[in-house]
Amino acid sequence: MKTYHLLLLASAAILVGALTGISPAVSQDDTPALDSGTLNKDAADQLYPTKRPYSPYAGRKFPTRPLFGDTHLHTSFSMDAGAFGARLGPRDAYRFARGEEVTSSTGQPAKLSRPLDFLVVADHSDNMGFFPDLFAGKPAMLADPTGRKWYDMIQSGKGADAAIEIIVAFSHGTFPKDLMYFPGTTAYRGAWQETIAAAEEHNDPGRFTAFIGYEWTSNTDGNNLHRNVIFRDNGDKASQVEPFTVYPPMGSDNPVDLWKWMEAYESKTGGNVLAIAHNGNLSNGTMFPIVEALGKRLDSQYAETRLKWERLYEATQTKGDSEAHPFLSPNDEFADFERWDKGNLDGSVAKTKEMLEFEYARSALKNGLKLDRQLGVNPYKFGLIGSSDAHTSLSAMEEDNFFGKTVPQEPSRQRTTAAFIDNKQTGVKIMDWEVSASGYAAVWAMENTRESLWDAMERRETYATTGPRMAVRLFGGWDFNADDANTRNPAIAGYLKGVPMGGDLVSAPEGKAPTFLVAALKDPIGANLDRYQIVKGWVDAAGNVHEKIYDVAWSGDRKPGVDGKLPAVGTTVDINNATWKNTIGAPELVAVWTDPEFDPAQSAFYYGRVLEIPTPRWTAHDAKYYGIKVPPEAKMEIQERAYTSPIWYSPAP
Repeated sequence: MKTYHLLLLASAAILVGALTGISPAVSQDDTPALDSGTLNKDAADQLYPTKRPYSPYAGRKFPTRPLFGDTHLHTSFSMDAGAFGARLGPRDAYRFARGEEVTSSTGQPAKLSRPLDFLVVADHSDNMGFFPDLFAGKPAMLADPTGRKWYDMIQSGKGADAAIEIIVAFSHGTFPKDLMYFPGTTAYRGAWQETIAAAEEHNDPGRFTAFIGYEWTSNTDGNNLHRNVIFRDNGDKASQVEPFTVYPPMGSDNPVDLWKWMEAYESKTGGNVLAIAHNGNLSNGTMFPIVEALGKRLDSQYAETRLKWERLYEATQTKGDSEAHPFLSPNDEFADFERWDKGNLDGSVAKTKEMLEFEYARSALKNGLKLDRQLGVNPYKFGLIGSSDAHTSLSAMEEDNFFGKTVPQEPSRQRTTAAFIDNKQTGVKIMDWEVSASGYAAVWAMENTRESLWDAMERRETYATTGPRMAVRLFGGWDFNADDANTRNPAIAGYLKGVPMGGDLVSAPEGKAPTFLVAALKDPIGANLDRYQIVKGWVDAAGNVHEKIYDVAWSGDRKPGVDGKLPAVGTTVDINNATWKNTIGAPELVAVWTDPEFDPAQSAFYYGRVLEIPTPRWTAHDAKYYGIKVPPEAKMEIQERAYTSPIWYSPAP
């Protein structure tokens, strides 16, 4: 036995030498012979190579392609969507997202240019399933006088009037309680089980992911505080609960209570959920508070809880873009994009400039750094995604294939001249042509499954796109160099030497500034790329926040002017024919950039913004298809874009 232990020790010492280059105490000539023979350094070097495999794809442990989807789609199960004419349900939504052709609620054939990779049917939790039952004339509906009245109006061709009555009654708290689909009722439970069943039937791990989810729709005083709740889990866990609602007495309009519901769900089932806030631009200054939220002063517990449950923010969708605003970022020539800044969700209160700081992603990210200094935790350390918020069951967000936000905005000769919101009391008016064909969520997941996609969302390895499916990378580290951009596989260096979007850099090494490896590849059937920018935000020693935008990669031989601005890429758009040419721009952009103004004592964030060359907006496609003239103020060109999740830098504690 003693001899056996000695042989093991000797062989271990030799193996260490083979791996480290440190010679063992015994010489090669004295190496003991084992049952398998002898091991010398030459042989060991072949067994344990220091060079990576010849195949650059062997042994990869990182995501290799972005998966595109929609985390925010409504069907006829949402009361407002049903009232506005949606007749397609969750199953239709999943079929469409998977690439099948369907017939829209207005009788038009519709199909995506390419299937999506995943979808969340996020119907409103309040009164879920009400409208399909009313439309079908379920006995319980007809037994109630108001239900019978609304049903008769629909059947007699006055469905629009009935829809308005229903929406007004719900919004003003006068909806008949006997008709309300509350959690705990048979009707509500049935609608939720149908939602789950549709997702389970269409989930195809590895090919298409159908998430289970819903939207919690806090809208007190018309201020949008909506959140989409997404389950990592299958139906066996999701069916153990019913969605959290806003309408009393079962629900609450306070996000803190939603987070309590999420905590209770995870404790009960062992499952996982996350919430995604959206449309801060319609919250009238309430989405990203810095002093108090819903009457309670912000504290570290609030910040920690929000950070835990809200890992992402929906920065672009049909109701406008929420990345930045020109009033907040006057030096950003691209901040004035698909802007909705006239009022709150229903136009009942007009917008003031003082509200804007607490509505947009960039200002929230900056204020998060400031709150971190005050509270010891950053509540606004979120990643970015886009999604549709369409109420048609159709995630059709391409400019030449846009099926609108609601059924009345599906393709027609009239939709560019109709009003989306027209509040006579406040004068807030938003036209249908201002509705955006946006957007999609892009996720760097290892595989197309609920678990892998959800995990990537939780770690914030995501980006937003306004519709095109460009592939965008962002890595941050301390040692990237120009050679890392001179490769067809920049992600190898990216993951090896740094962290991806959504990650953290801590404690700068002495004398070093953060370096960033950026890469973007055009949508295969879309427009070329104009530029890749990095948006930096930081907080100084006095607690003041700042921002700066850097052009780090661009197409052509343009050079920044004396003002530091890069000249515009130009345009090839032919508005009359709703087309463009890819004779400008670049198919891909790859570069390494080092922050030239880095201060290791200042907390900061960095995120990427990628712009395409100009292309025709959906309004131009409508004008061409229908042979109509759209209002002269309607925008006809667009520069589609993507926003990555940030990478945060924190000084040493």
